[in-house]
Amino acid sequence: MNTTIVAGLLLVLLAFAYQTGWSRSTRLAPADGGRLHSRPVYHGALVAIWALAPALLILALWALFSETASRAWIIAQLPPEIAALQGVDLEDAIRRVRQIASGFGVAGETAPYENSAAQALVEFNLLTFAAAIAAAAGTGAIALWFARGRITPRLRARNEVETVVRLAMIACSVVAIMTTAGIVASLLAEAVRFFTFVNPVDFFFGTVWRPGFSSTGTGAGGQYGLLPLLWGTLMVASIAMLVSLPIGLMTAIYLSQYASPRVRDTVKPIVEILAGIPTIVYGFFALVTVGPFLSSVGQAVGLDIRAISALTAGSVMGIMIIPFISSLSDDIIRQVPKGLRDGSLGLGATQSETIRRVILPAALPGIVGAFLLAVSRAIGETMIVVLAAGNSPFLRLNPGEPVSTVTVTIVNQLTGDTDFASPQSLVAFALGLTLFAMTLVLNVAALYIVRRYREQYE
Repeated sequence: MNTTIVAGLLLVLLAFAYQTGWSRSTRLAPADGGRLHSRPVYHGALVAIWALAPALLILALWALFSETASRAWIIAQLPPEIAALQGVDLEDAIRRVRQIASGFGVAGETAPYENSAAQALVEFNLLTFAAAIAAAAGTGAIALWFARGRITPRLRARNEVETVVRLAMIACSVVAIMTTAGIVASLLAEAVRFFTFVNPVDFFFGTVWRPGFSSTGTGAGGQYGLLPLLWGTLMVASIAMLVSLPIGLMTAIYLSQYASPRVRDTVKPIVEILAGIPTIVYGFFALVTVGPFLSSVGQAVGLDIRAISALTAGSVMGIMIIPFISSLSDDIIRQVPKGLRDGSLGLGATQSETIRRVILPAALPGIVGAFLLAVSRAIGETMIVVLAAGNSPFLRLNPGEPVSTVTVTIVNQLTGDTDFASPQSLVAFALGLTLFAMTLVLNVAALYIVRRYREQYE
């Protein structure tokens, strides 16, 4: 309900401010007989920005401090002996009051002071919310009136709007960069804590993965060799790419070069549906259908293929990745300049020769980028591997046997009743940092290839 009211207020303020600025600017131009510096849409946008900015600021402050204010209000309503409690007991008393105030109730009998505190909390929340809405609407109206008064034929509204848009884009970029930096910093900090328990050499070059289950202060309690997990990850991802790359690339070539527009418009959305299927469905598909099928095929030809194995997980993951390669490659191939294609055909080359010697080399940077994007997707996939790979962290060369991957191990280490200060949990951050480094290397390689071949063909 509160969200609806806030959204409604902002929409009404936005629409009214824009219309006010737009209509005033259109009236000014004929009155002066001259020409406006900026078009009316920029005046409308500028007034809307002026009106929304203070309203958003007040609503953001209310969202930021309302929780703290309501907590202080609840404590003020509690009896002195309850308010004097510390730690978990005080938090439990506050939580009960909040649940009673929300209308969902609590287990067991409620004390009279809890009911009165809950009623006071409801009134407090209603009053503060109404005050915040009124303040936002009032400041927005004042800002709107001020911005409307600034509109003159010489007002550089377009410049001011573009400045605001540029600052907004810079802010979004900073948020994205800071988010990435925060993730890396958190992974790095916890990984460093893990390496105080386990030698990095033993972690990165160890061949045995056998974590123990000890608590903090009782030692590492196990062996944390990364190589079995890394080998399992690379094996499953390699099988997935062996399945997805030829199928996806051939599909893209057919759709872009041979298929009629009607066939392309029908087939491409059907292929892209594969990307929208939940990974848990792929996992069941691998567990119930693909695994037994591969096992029976192996028995028929004399090979020992387990139903739950790297081959099963990699094959199904490859099917899942096909749309990533086919759709991206299709779009990239269609972006090859028509002059290159026509020039090759005009010199007497066949269509297949044109595709092999002109179109694919010209589209190679984009295709490589799509390939590396698919590899990153395969390395980070978890659900299919959990269900179909077998979770067996051993160094094995046979893809028909169970393996385990880095992502599956992270899930295993962070689920259940574990001590988050123990090496058994901290190792998940070291594994996550390793996974991040792998994808970073892939992205750097993609950028290098794209830049090199772009210079060659442009």
